[in-house]
Amino acid sequence: MSLRFSVVTISFNQAQFLPAAMDSVLSQEGVEIEYIVCDPGSTDGSRELIASYDDPRITAVFEPDDGPADGLNKGFARAAGDIFYYLNSDDLVLPGAFARMADWFARHPQADVACGHARVIDEHGAAIRRVWSEPFTRYAVATGAHVQIQPATFIRAEAYRKSGGFDASDRGNWDGGLLTSLFLSGARIETVDDFLGCYRLHADSITMSGKLADRHHANALRNFERLTGRPMGPGDRLAAKVLRLAKHLRHPERTLERLRKGPLFRSA
Repeated sequence: MSLRFSVVTISFNQAQFLPAAMDSVLSQEGVEIEYIVCDPGSTDGSRELIASYDDPRITAVFEPDDGPADGLNKGFARAAGDIFYYLNSDDLVLPGAFARMADWFARHPQADVACGHARVIDEHGAAIRRVWSEPFTRYAVATGAHVQIQPATFIRAEAYRKSGGFDASDRGNWDGGLLTSLFLSGARIETVDDFLGCYRLHADSITMSGKLADRHHANALRNFERLTGRPMGPGDRLAAKVLRLAKHLRHPERTLERLRKGPLFRSA
């Protein structure tokens, strides 16, 4: 049985990057795709751009939401596919990624979530460096020592629904919050050694602007409590540093690339 991919993109005033994101999804070959694009009220021409696509695979959702996590929930509430994937409007999915992941899930029926790697690009699409997903081990993820790369993450529909989806109140780390919900609901999260997406850095991106840094920190502490059942303490912060050091020693080539081209995330 062939797997159907349900893709959700949330967009708000990202007309500069939205066409590249949408084209990267619609150009995927060898799989069936439904594409749900949610825009809560852009004023930069994004809605007109979405409406201009004459593609029956696209469902446009033009209604208000209560933040990105709520918008994603609204999108996936309409999804009917087997594999869920979400792409920010300024990111990309790499050519052939869906076909490779369809094959991967067929060969790994026990896996519920697959986290691959990504290439980091600038506002013009030029390559900066690579980032890697690391194994979802409970304590390492709780401390932030291990990260999973969002535009390279694919989720079985039944696992997503069992997890309850995104926490609509999460305004700083909804990606990590979803993975924690998946893990706590029993999902098996695997790492795929393949580059599947592109993560874009630009002046207005969350990572570059730091505009959600305080919220991200608060949600990271909350995520730690969800995974461990207790607040983070000084010993955990020390353990996080040790775990990051061990990670860098295990993968010296990744560490060298990070040193040459600069960090993107505190724990990357």
